[in-house]
Amino acid sequence: MKFIYCLSLLTTMTLGACESNDNDSNTENEEVASNLEAARIVSVTSSGNENNYTFNVGISSPDTGCAQYADWWEAITEDGALLYRRILAHSHVNEQPFVRSGGTIPITSNDTVIIRAHMNNSGYATAAYIGSVEDGFTATTLAEDFAQNLALTVPLPNGCAF
Repeated sequence: MKFIYCLSLLTTMTLGACESNDNDSNTENEEVASNLEAARIVSVTSSGNENNYTFNVGISSPDTGCAQYADWWEAITEDGALLYRRILAHSHVNEQPFVRSGGTIPITSNDTVIIRAHMNNSGYATAAYIGSVEDGFTATTLAEDFAQNLALTVPLPNGCAF
């Protein structure tokens, strides 16, 4: 099993890192493998006015078609309330990373917002972006159980075009 994992990471890790058998490396390697199966936010920009912002969100995801694709990105508060969800109606196999705009998002310029993506078959990743319109956005890591209940909150995708 570990051999297959190392082959999938060959482009991002050295083979020597795959040969390690200590427990810390195994845990770290499992986390990296999990993140490779997840959609990751890679950029966030915004435009607009108070209580009427549009976000441009860059996503990198291991899309293979409708069986595995990033199906939405969302803006949420620090306490896990959904502010906005941008449904992605199809996979982006040949367009990686990709940027999709969405809004309007009813926040002020100094409200802190978390932006994260969701995969149709593996859920949320822990990698996200956090920040405000005023100060900009930076990468962050969320707890694995952070606001998982939002995966059942509407709006939800109603299919995959391709």
